[in-house]
Amino acid sequence: MSVRNILHDMKRRNFLQYTAGGALAASAAPPSTAKIRVGMLGTGHSHYGGKLKAMMDSPDYEVVGVVENNAAARERLQKDPRHAGLAWLEEDRMLSDPSIQLVVVECRVWEALRWGRKVIAAGKHLHLEKPPGNEMAPFRELVEAARRKKLLLQTGYLWRFHQGLVAAIEAARAGWLGEVFMVRGTMNSDRGAAEREVEAKFRGGGLFELSGHVIDRVVELMGRPKTVKSWLRHDTSVADKLADNNLAVFEFDKALAVISQAAKMAGAGDHRSFEINGTDGTFVVYPESSPPRMHVYMRKPQGPYKAGWQQVDLPPQPRFIADFAELARALKSGQPLKHSYDHELLLHETLLRASGEMT
Repeated sequence: MSVRNILHDMKRRNFLQYTAGGALAASAAPPSTAKIRVGMLGTGHSHYGGKLKAMMDSPDYEVVGVVENNAAARERLQKDPRHAGLAWLEEDRMLSDPSIQLVVVECRVWEALRWGRKVIAAGKHLHLEKPPGNEMAPFRELVEAARRKKLLLQTGYLWRFHQGLVAAIEAARAGWLGEVFMVRGTMNSDRGAAEREVEAKFRGGGLFELSGHVIDRVVELMGRPKTVKSWLRHDTSVADKLADNNLAVFEFDKALAVISQAAKMAGAGDHRSFEINGTDGTFVVYPESSPPRMHVYMRKPQGPYKAGWQQVDLPPQPRFIADFAELARALKSGQPLKHSYDHELLLHETLLRASGEMT
């Protein structure tokens, strides 16, 4: 099968996954065509600009306004042409506006749970930036409050809709890789002093900040690990206390997952990867971008893949667009998100275990 046909087949199967299992049940009311009115609470996260653009470019959303409580940050951003025509709102006004259905919280880690609670208390759906705090009990309370109120809650992990990672997990679930015995992933960085200072506030350091993207994919495929062992080390000569060379190993009944993370790697952005090893096949997404590629080995032809090694070059995988498309689908159809409340809880629990924040 040609690369073009592989990609077409992947898109078709992904569509069927979304429409199966009640995601768009035939009995559901027709999706609304009205734009979703959304507010942005905070601008301090590095994903803020990309998410603002993704929603402004989408036909599904109307960005009503932005809240930034820091006067200096607000003044700086008001001069940015991306904000032309956007209203700058007070927090209370945004949260009390009944026409705003969704609030996107773009804040620092230590602000996430406090701000998220305000959004859910106001009766609005929530997209919450990652990682959502370094505590389990308050996050569980937030998730359960959203569940009780039937409000959507989505966290901002980047690899959920990456075409290569979706295909890798699909191949494993379909049995094409045989018995999965190993999952490996890495998301290294090359942090400057300001970023290191922020990440050093947490015991897990760079692993806590970035490896949630990888852990998100591991727990979707493998579930809750039986044991988690971590090595959180400071191995560079940089004069700080950041855990900048880290390893986490997850044990499952008949498999291991190995996640590595370093905070001072030259060329880190093009080195990020995800790999699933099975007795009958291997699936490697590397590099994750620039350009994204899948390297696949099958003992025999399976699904769209031939026997032996093959490389599939993927189209660009832009961030945030698919996440907000999924939110729009759920909001307009009244159906659940693909990633459930329970998935968000398991992900956060496993991240905190790997980061040394809980046992």
